[in-house]
Amino acid sequence: MELLELDETRRMKREEAAERLRELADQLSRNNSVEFARDSGRVTVRVPDEVNLKVEVELGDENELEIELTW
Repeated sequence: MELLELDETRRMKREEAAERLRELADQLSRNNSVEFARDSGRVTVRVPDEVNLKVEVELGDENELEIELTW
């Protein structure tokens, strides 16, 4: 299978980031998939009923909250 990697970093307000996370969560709850825009199209990622959830917090010169789903 060909590796497909989408990486997007944007600066936004905290409330906008929360809204994006809600959109992703809503897609997972309703459809068992999430969609991402890519070039002129969309990529749909199917997500199984069970996943591994990892939450990581790093505090230092630059703080980071990382949320990762794997399956």
